[in-house]
Amino acid sequence: MYERMLDKQHCPSPEEMRAFCGENARRFDEINALLQNEFQTETTPAFPYGNHYGWCVAHRRKGRLCCNVFPEDGAFTVMLRLSDAQCRAAYVGAGPFGRALIDGKYPCGDGGWIHCRVTGEDTLAEAWNLICARFGKGPKGAN
Repeated sequence: MYERMLDKQHCPSPEEMRAFCGENARRFDEINALLQNEFQTETTPAFPYGNHYGWCVAHRRKGRLCCNVFPEDGAFTVMLRLSDAQCRAAYVGAGPFGRALIDGKYPCGDGGWIHCRVTGEDTLAEAWNLICARFGKGPKGAN
């Protein structure tokens, strides 16, 4: 369950990534579109961290990585790095799932890496809250 696209020799098309997400394909499209429209990110397919991570959609703004969206079998994971201040901001708008992700972040300098698996509307909202904190903006509908 939640296998990733690990064939490094085949760069999947956006349609293949979307289809791989299964019942969460619409949410995969939604989060990628929101990132592009709300935060003007540019997207590229990437195989950034080796064979355990696989292919993703890398979102960059002004050349700097904002987050990665990894398609998975039936879901997808948003991976991003937040500073301690961004974690505090995200914590305010987070539910129990989002708070657990922030509490369990992988430490890295000032802040850490968070992996948010989206499996439905509730986890999509948590992912969006984290993304908004990354960009210093309140959650969707708050601003």
